[in-house]
Amino acid sequence: MNTALTLRPTLYEETVPGGGHTSFILKRGQLLRITDIEGGANVSLLLFNAAEKSERLNLPDTLKCQHTAKLTAGHCLYSDMGKVLAAITADTCGWHDSFGGVLNADEVLEKYGQGRYQELRNGFFRNGMDNLLVEMGKWDLNLLDLLMNLNLFSRVDVDAEGAFHFQPNNSKAGDYIELYAPMDCLVVLTALQHPMDPNPQYAPKPVQLTWSKVDSDGITVLCRTSRPENGRGFHNTERQYI
Repeated sequence: MNTALTLRPTLYEETVPGGGHTSFILKRGQLLRITDIEGGANVSLLLFNAAEKSERLNLPDTLKCQHTAKLTAGHCLYSDMGKVLAAITADTCGWHDSFGGVLNADEVLEKYGQGRYQELRNGFFRNGMDNLLVEMGKWDLNLLDLLMNLNLFSRVDVDAEGAFHFQPNNSKAGDYIELYAPMDCLVVLTALQHPMDPNPQYAPKPVQLTWSKVDSDGITVLCRTSRPENGRGFHNTERQYI
């Protein structure tokens, strides 16, 4: 379940710079490792069924059916049709946030000040909402398709009064999360700071993406057995390939 990546055939690698964004189809049977290169990264992530993009990540159902408010190894990321879009098969970070969302342009301006392209060129201040929409537009998706996102590498605790508290330094340099795709999955992501990050400076961190091909039966055992619901979720997913 946690076989070293060096023992697997690497299909492709790329680096997403801080502030950058990308989208791609993670094919059925492929594993995506996302690595925090420097520490303190945040990746805002959306998932869609590549064959029918009206089916997409449903974070409320993902949390409810697995009885958790944090996501880590052994958990699945569910669609709004009860299928597993991706399974978290390995995770050295240990906590990924489902509550924080992303900032829009006005919120970035308020938090970090003016950071225009005219002065900063490619270092201009980007925002999560626009970055995700740019990538979604490449797949004929728009604002109506922008739902709750998962923030990888970030931790937000909830106190007894229901208030959210961001925990700095949750992810260290070299921490990674691995997502296995039991179905063709459209991945949309951007590497920007978490909305609750207290750092007053605009300083998003880069991440590395690594694709590999794995044995699905072995790598998904932890996720299939961690909750009875997950076994049913995989069954729902696999039915479409009968």
